[in-house]
Amino acid sequence: MSDPVTSIVHPGLWLVATPIGNLEDIPPRAEHVLRTADAIFCEDTRHSGSLLKRIGVTNAKLVVANDHTEHDSIERMLECLGRGEVVAVITDAGTPAISDPGERLVRAAVDAGFPVHAVPGPAAFVMAATISGLPTQRIAFDGFLPRSGAERRNAITEIVHERRTTVIYEAPHRIVKTVEDLRAACGDGRRIAIARELTKMHETVWRGTLAEAVDFVNSTEPRGEYAVVIEPAPVESTEASDESIADELRARIVAGVSKRDAVDEVTTALGVARKRVYDISIAL
Repeated sequence: MSDPVTSIVHPGLWLVATPIGNLEDIPPRAEHVLRTADAIFCEDTRHSGSLLKRIGVTNAKLVVANDHTEHDSIERMLECLGRGEVVAVITDAGTPAISDPGERLVRAAVDAGFPVHAVPGPAAFVMAATISGLPTQRIAFDGFLPRSGAERRNAITEIVHERRTTVIYEAPHRIVKTVEDLRAACGDGRRIAIARELTKMHETVWRGTLAEAVDFVNSTEPRGEYAVVIEPAPVESTEASDESIADELRARIVAGVSKRDAVDEVTTALGVARKRVYDISIAL
């Protein structure tokens, strides 16, 4: 087996995972690819510049690739790949294309016929799941919940009935609302784990029920991005009953959603026949 530090870095797009907090977690192969790369696409040059300086890479290689520069960054990436260059993609923390920029770059490279490689490494949702104490045989990763509207209501309804352990990310200024919404939908007793500042000096992993979690997030100062791990639904509650359908309809109507839109949302979220949901709505 070849030495990972001296292995050949072929031309193409390289997704390079970077530490989620502790910079000592960067592997030798990631350093080797980043030193070799002709261009490094990143979210924030200031953040990534600190990491690259640590491993002896110049900032001159950096190209910003985020939601605001998507079109230009894709074009530039394809130009680099067309010249036979090594192009690396990194995010502020963790694995590119996992709830971070990179997914569209990969799609564009694949569609254009260029090779795509990866240097595996840290991912916050994986670490959070493994240390949560909750079942890990089957995991659903939902990234960041939609902030509002039908998409958010439907995403939370799906978590209510999810038979796998679910992991989501949340920003510090939205963690209280998200935990309160989950408690209202899933009930007081569903177990969760809340992780923040993973691998850093102030790493915190809290475990308990959703009822207890509301008290926890309201009593602590929000800090860093959160990973929230949610226990699977009890087997008896994974199949939508008439009562659960009615509850979902009522919650939406109370929130100001029209009955017609509520029927459409619940049908989508629970994956049941629309006629069944409609009939229940008539009986409310």
